[in-house]
Amino acid sequence: MTTATTAITSQRRPTTPSDAGGRRRRVHSRALPYLLLIPALIFELVVHVIPMLTGVAMSFFGLNQFFLRRWLEAPFAGLDNYRIAIDIDGGIGRSLLQSFAVTVAFAVASVTLSWTLGMFAAVLLQRSFRGRAALRTLFLVPYALPVYAAVILWKFVLSREAGMFNHLLAQLGITDGNTFWLLGNNSFVSIVLVSVWRLWPFALLTLMAGMQAIPDEIYEAAAVDGAGIWHQFRSITLPMLQPVNQVLILVLFLWTFNDFNTPYVLFSQSVPSSADLISIHVYQSSFLTWNFGLGSAMSVLLLLFLLVVTVLYLLVTSRRARRA
Repeated sequence: MTTATTAITSQRRPTTPSDAGGRRRRVHSRALPYLLLIPALIFELVVHVIPMLTGVAMSFFGLNQFFLRRWLEAPFAGLDNYRIAIDIDGGIGRSLLQSFAVTVAFAVASVTLSWTLGMFAAVLLQRSFRGRAALRTLFLVPYALPVYAAVILWKFVLSREAGMFNHLLAQLGITDGNTFWLLGNNSFVSIVLVSVWRLWPFALLTLMAGMQAIPDEIYEAAAVDGAGIWHQFRSITLPMLQPVNQVLILVLFLWTFNDFNTPYVLFSQSVPSSADLISIHVYQSSFLTWNFGLGSAMSVLLLLFLLVVTVLYLLVTSRRARRA
């Protein structure tokens, strides 16, 4: 009887201040991570979400130079801006399609060359040798430089009159030293060259980090079995770097496809047609012709394309990884 009375009394025991303080501390510890996320969420909302939704809304209105001062009175255009943008029979749609083709070629060339150079350098720096630290630092210099400073430097290097690139090619006997690298079809080669020079150190850094997770014992066992360097690279390095490559290639593609700084600084506003990337094309359609509704529609189409490509790429690579 005494034991039952004690149990009932303990169950009805009033809450003490120490118990309430412990409960408050537990609630505070659970809520603290969410409270710390609030500033980042507000920043993301202000910088990305609200401008993106505003751009989507603008694409449904005829917001042009006649409504800049009274943009709230811009007429509702519905899907007219999208029809104009994708109409390949019209001049605007045809130029957008050409810009899209140039951007695809630019992205494929930049990603392929950047990944190839990054992989070659990562394999070269994988093993320890004298001067490896200095060589690694030298390789990472392009990635450490500010974008505008690096592109302005390349603009000077590629200039026809005083450019060191023409002087070097003339000394090697490849050209006569009077080639225009920032005009005509050569501008595509120039923009790919600058993009690869800026991006391949990032590929190198990512691939080196991935190779650090591969145990040396696997390479030693393969060498004992008679596997050469190429066989080790094909059978060990590439398969074990598949998760890293999956993310790296996607990031490089998104960066190059959305690249605005490189063509804008390299060519200013007079971008040649062979280097007319879609980011510059959207900018010119918005801020040079003052047709913000049409420019917003082009931006939304670009966003949808990148979303579709990203989803398809992740689905395909995930299925291959599961099969392997």
